[in-house]
Amino acid sequence: MAANMQSYSSLVLVLLFLCNTSLSNALKGFSVEMMHRDSEKSPFYLPSETHSQRVSKAIQRSIARSNHLKKPSASIDTVESTVIPNSGEYLMTYSVGTPPFKVLSIVDTGSNIVWLQCKPCIDCYEQNSPIFDPRKSTTYKNLPCTSRACQAVGASSCSEKCEYSINYGDGSHSVGDLSVDTITLSSTEGSPVKFPNIAIGCGHDNTGTFEASGSGIVGLSGGATSLISQLGSTIEGKFSYCLPPFFAGSKSSSKLSFGDAAVVSGKGVVSTPIIKKENQIFYFLTLKSLSVGGKTVAVGSTSSESGEEGNIIIDSGTTLTFLPSQAYTEFESAVADAVKLERVSDPNGFLRLCYQTGSKSQQEIPVITAHFTGADVVLKPVNTFLQVADGISCLAFRATDDLSIFGNVAQQNFLVGYDLENKTVSFKPTDCNKE
Repeated sequence: MAANMQSYSSLVLVLLFLCNTSLSNALKGFSVEMMHRDSEKSPFYLPSETHSQRVSKAIQRSIARSNHLKKPSASIDTVESTVIPNSGEYLMTYSVGTPPFKVLSIVDTGSNIVWLQCKPCIDCYEQNSPIFDPRKSTTYKNLPCTSRACQAVGASSCSEKCEYSINYGDGSHSVGDLSVDTITLSSTEGSPVKFPNIAIGCGHDNTGTFEASGSGIVGLSGGATSLISQLGSTIEGKFSYCLPPFFAGSKSSSKLSFGDAAVVSGKGVVSTPIIKKENQIFYFLTLKSLSVGGKTVAVGSTSSESGEEGNIIIDSGTTLTFLPSQAYTEFESAVADAVKLERVSDPNGFLRLCYQTGSKSQQEIPVITAHFTGADVVLKPVNTFLQVADGISCLAFRATDDLSIFGNVAQQNFLVGYDLENKTVSFKPTDCNKE
């Protein structure tokens, strides 16, 4: 029995981490559709909500996410970081199993696993769409405790299969099996693309603040069990996305691209190194300073131990940008000096620097440049201010004494490319509605 288990474990390891290399020559690159959770295409969309209510909820999710990401447990070798309840701003559809079973999940650069609810349910949260039953998939296999993937997520229990248990500060929890199955992605260019033996978290006991419209998470972080890491050489470590201004009435979807389709090149491209930190799943960059109105504000670190290198993460699931408290205070002052509009209060009380704005007010908002190592990213008003109510726009930045985050508002109308082989993130200014 032990010999059989060892052979099976070795086979799974080969399949899980090496088999996809056979696809690398055949698969040049592909893209999938990605939608903002507040777009009209999204099941999270509520027609009765006003623009102000959607922005307010996005800001609240952003603050809650920031509070979660700052925890020391958010590391590469603990499953506690892999699923964040009620978090993330973008969604994608994929299929799991054979025959393919469609799933709608949150796309998350801060999560470490592909996770979904599974039957049989000990206690599952209410989910509007059908729940995946792994017993009906001919390609589903439970991973043994000895597998590298099981060890990578710090499994909570080991009998004959790898079991995980996640508990959150808000009382949410998920218990289930770490398994492998075929993942199918619908390419915007043509035929669906299948990837066998992708590690997934199959949750059988999931309760708390999960939302009924979604059925899981697709983790795109740098962790060993994220979708990006598992696809590996198949996509040559490359993925990219282009986020249209989602609160400006745009009905366009975004594209999440992989492999050759994710290469960011051409006029205006700037690139900055990804800083790898031990036991961390996030994509750390180095933001040296911010300039506005002729003033430059240095951005240090929220931690005196970590220094300035790798002082901020780039995250698609966080709406706002979070800066170290001292840097934020100086930056807010510099922006206030440069903007000549009438200053007002945020009616929701979340953001500190707000102005009375009208149809031509964007002309009064200066360009702000984020100076990363080797890359000056020019931020237009759409990247720096959010309309929080009729006639009121606020600076989409907040102070933090923990993890600094370059959020998705700041990334709008940029083609953002991640090259994990060359360890860079690239930015190309564009109109994402036309990409």
